[in-house]
Amino acid sequence: MRTPADRHAISLESTGTIFGDHFEQDDSYRLRRPNGMQDWLLVYTLEGEGYFRTPAGEKRCGSGQLGLLRANIAHEYGTVQGTHWNFLWIHYPGLPENGMLPNEEFLVETLPDERVRGRVELAFRNVLQDSLDRLELWEALSENALREILLLLAQRTNKRLDPRVEQTLGLLSRSLKEDVKIDALSREIGISGSRLAHLFKQQTGSTILEHLNRMRVRHAALLMSHSGRTANEAAHDVGFNSYNHFADQFRKQFGVSPRQYRQACRHP
Repeated sequence: MRTPADRHAISLESTGTIFGDHFEQDDSYRLRRPNGMQDWLLVYTLEGEGYFRTPAGEKRCGSGQLGLLRANIAHEYGTVQGTHWNFLWIHYPGLPENGMLPNEEFLVETLPDERVRGRVELAFRNVLQDSLDRLELWEALSENALREILLLLAQRTNKRLDPRVEQTLGLLSRSLKEDVKIDALSREIGISGSRLAHLFKQQTGSTILEHLNRMRVRHAALLMSHSGRTANEAAHDVGFNSYNHFADQFRKQFGVSPRQYRQACRHP
C-alpha cells in the first residue's frame, strides 16, 4: 500500500499501458487534471470515501463502490474532508467493453454483496501484480482482468434489480445443493421472509423456490449431457432429495423425462 504526499494540479498524458496501485490517503489528498487525461481510470474503494469532480458535477465513491472516470474529461478527485480513503486504482488506455457502459463522465456503482466485491478486488489485485511483474503475456492477463471488472460494472448498470434480490440470487447459486429455507435467506438479507418472497416474485416473476428448482434442473441437464452423470446421480448432485420431484420439475422445464433427455444426448 502506498501513501504518497498530497498532489496538486498534476497533468498526466496517456501512458499507453496498464498500471495501478493501492493507496490509503487522509483528507489532504487531492489530484487535479484541468485538461483531463487520455487514459481511463478505474477505482474501487475498500474503506472510507473519495470524491470526483467533473464538469457534470461531483460524485462520491465509498466503501464497496466501483467507479470509472472516462478519458479526456477535466477532473479533480481526492479524499472527502474528515475521512480517509483506502482504494485500489488502475489506469488503462481503453477497451471495447467501455462501449457497454453509460456515457457518464464519472460512473459509480455499488457492488451488491461480498461475493461480487471479492471478485472485483481480486481482479484489481491481479492487474496490479501482473503489471508489476511484467512476465510473458502480462498485458493480455491484465486486459482479461480489466474486462471482467468492466463486464461486472456493465451488469450492474444494465440490470436494475433491487440489491436485496441480487443478493438472494447470489445466495441461491451458492446454495444449489443445500436445503434452502426462506427464513434463513431473509435473515441473511436482513428483511422478513414475507417481504423477501414478495420482492423476489415482483422483480423476477418467479417465487424463490421456482427459481431455485430451475437452476437445479438446468445444472442437472448439463451434468447429464456433458459429464456422463445418470439421472439419479444428477438429481442428487444438484440437491434434489426425491427423484420423483426432480423428474416432475425436469419435465416442466424440458418437456421430457430426465432419462429421455440423457438418452437423446447420448444418441443425437
